[in-house]
Amino acid sequence: MPERTGELFPTEELTEHDIELNTYTLEVSEVPFTPAKLSENAVTVLEKRYLIKDISGNPVETPHELFRRVAKTIAAVDADYGFDPAEMEELFFRLMNSLDFLPNSPTLMNAGRELGQLSACFVMPIEDSMEGIFETVKRTALIHKSGGGTGFSFSRLRPKNSPVRSTAGTASGPVSFMHVFNAATETVKQGGTRRGANMAILRVNHPDIMEFITCKTAENHLNNFNISIAVTDKFMKALDAGGEYQLINPHTEKPTARVSAREVFDKIVECAWRNGEPGIVFIDRINQDNPTPELGEIESTNPCGEQPLLPYESCNLGSINLDHMADNGVINWKKLRKTIHLAVHFLDNVIDANKLPLPQIEEMTLKTRKIGLGVMGFADMLYQLRIPYDSEEALAKAEEVMSFIREEARQKSRELAKTRGVFPAWKDGSMPLRNATITTIAPTGTIAMIADASSGIEPNFALAFIKTVLDGENLHYLNRRFEEAAKAGGFYSDELVEALSNGEPLSKFKHIPESIRRVFRTSHEIEVQWHIRMQAAFQKFTDNAVSKTINFPKNAAEKDVREAFLTAHRLRCKGLTVYRDGCRKSQVLNSGGNSEPEDVDIQKVSPHPRKRPRITKGVTERVNTGEGMLYVTINEDLEGLCEVFASIGKHGGHVSALSEAIGRLISLCLRCGIDIKSIIKQLKGIAGPDQVWDNGDLILSTPDAIGKVLERYINSSSTSEKPPLSDEPENGTREICPDCGGFLVYQEGCEICHNCGYSKCR
Repeated sequence: MPERTGELFPTEELTEHDIELNTYTLEVSEVPFTPAKLSENAVTVLEKRYLIKDISGNPVETPHELFRRVAKTIAAVDADYGFDPAEMEELFFRLMNSLDFLPNSPTLMNAGRELGQLSACFVMPIEDSMEGIFETVKRTALIHKSGGGTGFSFSRLRPKNSPVRSTAGTASGPVSFMHVFNAATETVKQGGTRRGANMAILRVNHPDIMEFITCKTAENHLNNFNISIAVTDKFMKALDAGGEYQLINPHTEKPTARVSAREVFDKIVECAWRNGEPGIVFIDRINQDNPTPELGEIESTNPCGEQPLLPYESCNLGSINLDHMADNGVINWKKLRKTIHLAVHFLDNVIDANKLPLPQIEEMTLKTRKIGLGVMGFADMLYQLRIPYDSEEALAKAEEVMSFIREEARQKSRELAKTRGVFPAWKDGSMPLRNATITTIAPTGTIAMIADASSGIEPNFALAFIKTVLDGENLHYLNRRFEEAAKAGGFYSDELVEALSNGEPLSKFKHIPESIRRVFRTSHEIEVQWHIRMQAAFQKFTDNAVSKTINFPKNAAEKDVREAFLTAHRLRCKGLTVYRDGCRKSQVLNSGGNSEPEDVDIQKVSPHPRKRPRITKGVTERVNTGEGMLYVTINEDLEGLCEVFASIGKHGGHVSALSEAIGRLISLCLRCGIDIKSIIKQLKGIAGPDQVWDNGDLILSTPDAIGKVLERYINSSSTSEKPPLSDEPENGTREICPDCGGFLVYQEGCEICHNCGYSKCR
């Protein structure tokens, strides 16, 4: 690490036109400013998910107006502390408009609007009573409605088949209640701008641990939850010794059995290898960094695992774009320092500007004032510095950058504590800070798209990819740092871009200098151990935790997953999530007349419907709906399901038009190769005003009825030519974006579509 001189790193003199972030007399008019140019992807994401829209769904503000709206709202808090907010508004506006820093999505979406809920992360308690459980369900729905994600520990619930004295019955156990939370989330998210997501955590010594480990092995079960095991130090010691450990009933606090630590760990590894879940959180390691143990023990995290929180706590996040903190191959420490100080000021203001959904959450949030300052664009910074991601030099750079961020962020928090006061739960003897925790490495899927930066601390998933726009045109996107290097080195060509977009690895092109091929490696070219070591390097200097997915190749073995978990524990990570390429089943797009699945690269997103044959065969089912009698016809051709017709009521009515449109769109999706289960998932659960019972099944609406008919059809054995529905993943499978039909990338605990900006925590 370079030697420090004073506070800057390295020493630089401040000019009279510099913004001095430690004062509040800022002459911003003297500082030249040029807003960053937004990429086409960024504009698409902003228009689809962030900009205010009119009743017809058309944006009524520009991206720059969005940044101004947010800056004005957050800067207004300064008036409460006796300062003029006008200059801070301009600084906050420039901070975001330059794309040097962006806050979490709820802040961008809701600041300055009626809802006003600005936090991304919440943890809610679950009491061991029917009243307590359903009270938490209600409160969770309010949080999801406001755009937040929730984490829960189900560890306090009594295990399955335990006696319930008040009813003389038996308990159904934690997993059964997870389905209740999952269903509530599914209902609420239908009308939201940001999909609700949950984290479920169960302690490894809970008697229902084996049921919990396997609760997501069936496809489409609990799909609004990530699940993680809270692994204790006692368990890891028993595992290391090849011994047993006790399962404890949380209701009676008495042991129920002794089980083999290795058998439990083997099951965790097997399920994680098979479909990416469960993850692991090292709960004792997390509580070692609990800044307010007198308020309670941390039992859970937010949905992606990077933000451990006490019950009812919330946290707002934001990320610095490290790609913007380097100039001409050198880190600009002065700019980074200023950005850190201003970002901490911004995030602390968010706490006061926030309209939190519950009084209990507001009380706990104001007690600890936790914020989570993180980063994005780290991989792009390494490209600029010509440092390979999988190198000792990159690990050293990660520690250098993150230690600088934490030190400067704490310095700013100390300064705020002097002028505004320490967080109320602060205890004498500890460092006087404004915020109980300050740094977090969070997922940055959509805000990284806005900033045109690599996501979080992840390597880039590709140097180039193809995006299919609405008119069917294919647009090539090339990492701008690689483009600069290619043009400077004289090896740029349209043919190279085309090849990279089609999945060719850079290592194949021997005419490109080896040093360039070594630096510009992408995620699947980097061995797993380097991913884990990078996570550990950032964790050393992060108050909270680090969100990162360890991506394995498809041919990885269970022993590789086992070693990853053990390495993460040895390197003192706070948790780990793994994902083996193609381990989640999805329909594969085929080309030409080849009916066998082929390897499909993530960038190839250009589905075209196969032709409808002259003859099809199928069935028709009649369903009663609140809008009339619905007739659903499902037809197959030689390649499988190919079309759906839905008719209801009299021709020409709006309900008839709706049902016909749904049928046409389903047919188009089927002939494009979209998995029928993905279609069913989108239709089922859509609720309308007139709900009726039909043959023992509650029909929520016409779309819900069509989804249920399709589900009954594929679950029946009436045809012999249906496509295979095996749980085993096909070679080269990719999950498909429900919004645009593009392929999804799995990183940082989320599914992300680089085509349209869709994201969902898994």
